[in-house]
Amino acid sequence: MILPIVAYGNPILRKEAKDIEAGHPDLQKLVEDMWETMYASNGVGLAAPQINKDFRLFVMDSAQIFANKNDEDDDEEETYPDAPGIKQVFINPHVVELHGDDWVYNEGCLSIPKIRENVYRAEEVTIEWQDENFQKHQNTFSGISGRIILHEYDHIEGKLFIDYLSPLKRKLLKRKLDDISKGAVKVDYKMIFPKK
Repeated sequence: MILPIVAYGNPILRKEAKDIEAGHPDLQKLVEDMWETMYASNGVGLAAPQINKDFRLFVMDSAQIFANKNDEDDDEEETYPDAPGIKQVFINPHVVELHGDDWVYNEGCLSIPKIRENVYRAEEVTIEWQDENFQKHQNTFSGISGRIILHEYDHIEGKLFIDYLSPLKRKLLKRKLDDISKGAVKVDYKMIFPKK
């Protein structure tokens, strides 16, 4: 089932999410709905707070980016070390360590539609998490995959990509952000607007 995505201004986007216990009711259905919602909105990642759930859970599929780039005959595989990307569910993730220099990439967010900005993030992230069967994993990710993981991880920590922008840049975006909260933005996916 495709779920509505909460828009900027909803308090859940600023709340630190809680761990999920093994045996959580309907977890498999929630994960399936998150995949369906993410793909229906042309996203590459989706965190539980974005669908109004305060759980430490996100899904991501960086392979979509490389598939789209290959359709355009781009040489992204030479640029990013994580090609052809990964598709993964992250339950109860916790960042262990960040590595390398910060690098810039133009990010957007399904909860903040029509706004994209350059954001600096670490080259690599080592993260531990559980999969859908609550098996523990730890791995280091880089490139686009690492960036998506850090972006989605921020969601479960109550942070947004706009928090990385300068105070001046955030001030310049204030009207657009207010419009998003009020629902004065056109999107082609279902959303919940806090001030509408």
